[in-house]
Amino acid sequence: MSDPNVNEPNKSEALSPEALAIMAKARRSFMISMGILLLGFMAIGFALVYRVMRDQPSIEMVASVSLPQGAEVVSAMVAEGAINITFFADGVMHLRLYDQTSGEITRDIVLQNEP
Repeated sequence: MSDPNVNEPNKSEALSPEALAIMAKARRSFMISMGILLLGFMAIGFALVYRVMRDQPSIEMVASVSLPQGAEVVSAMVAEGAINITFFADGVMHLRLYDQTSGEITRDIVLQNEP
């Protein structure tokens, strides 16, 4: 019968000291290369995160806006640099847009039902 492990080296044969030294040197070189590669990838990741966080503009927003006395707020949201507030006042629904940074009224829309 033929031996199925013909291509595999015989495990009982020990490597020479020169071969062991070469293998150890190759392992060391491989580990150093992998360490440098990982440090490079980490540096790129940190640089990307830093750039994304640094380039975000700070959001400035007013602390309060004024509404008519007795107004009932239906909804409020911030979108595209404006504060949008929908409210009932004196039986009429209003949509009022305020500037996000100054708090000034930029637009006041009266919402009515169509006849």
